[in-house]
Amino acid sequence: MAFKRLLAGLGFGGASVETVMEDAVAVPGGVLRGQVHIEGGTVDQQVEELTVGLQTRVEVESGDNEYSQDMEFCRQRLGGALHLHPGARYTVPFELRVPFETPVNWYRGTVLHPMRLGVNTRLSVAGAIDPGDLDPVRVGPLPSQQAVLDALVSLGFVVKHTDMERGQLRGTRQRLPFYQEIEFHAPSRYRGLNDLELSFATDERGADVVVELDRRPGLLGERSDSYFAFSFDHATAAHQDWAGYLHAQIDAIAGRRGWL
Repeated sequence: MAFKRLLAGLGFGGASVETVMEDAVAVPGGVLRGQVHIEGGTVDQQVEELTVGLQTRVEVESGDNEYSQDMEFCRQRLGGALHLHPGARYTVPFELRVPFETPVNWYRGTVLHPMRLGVNTRLSVAGAIDPGDLDPVRVGPLPSQQAVLDALVSLGFVVKHTDMERGQLRGTRQRLPFYQEIEFHAPSRYRGLNDLELSFATDERGADVVVELDRRPGLLGERSDSYFAFSFDHATAAHQDWAGYLHAQIDAIAGRRGWL
């Protein structure tokens, strides 16, 4: 996917930048490959720096207010300085490492909404920094993560919504200042459950998983949230009976509507 943008003002002299991604789908810990095409504008210019990075939109809670914020979580410099003559064209290939904590926005051929995730390309010319545009990318789950997601789907859960939340999942290996929540509609077999939210905190060895259960109200009319957590290694996760494990955990907490 590619978006060509013309840079005007701030010393860019009408230069243009187009980023073309080569990979259809990447995975956490993998790489995204692409090319940046640069075309000179109407005047000679000295490009000081060209960088690419990954960016996502994060929900931030501040007191009683909530707002969205674009957050960059990795950036890579491409080459050195470049003298850009009027009309000159350059192509800069790149490989961008995808952090293991990168959120997943592509699951079994479906985009997870309303996730906003992409590669941001920035050009610095004579002290002016182009803020960049976002070229959307697709990041699918690792086989270990997919095994857990597939297990939930096999139990009747349906993906409803996914977003990024600023904050920390306590007791996990999380390093980034935000985490992903994948929300599922609960099937009717779990009569005490409205929705389920799942978050991965992933690194090169495995992941910690936090599951939040939004329980239906009991006779007193109050809803409540319950949590459980577990961990896995990438090497062995595909051989686990996740459907059996998750059913036992969920059914014990929200298999029926409680009295309280």
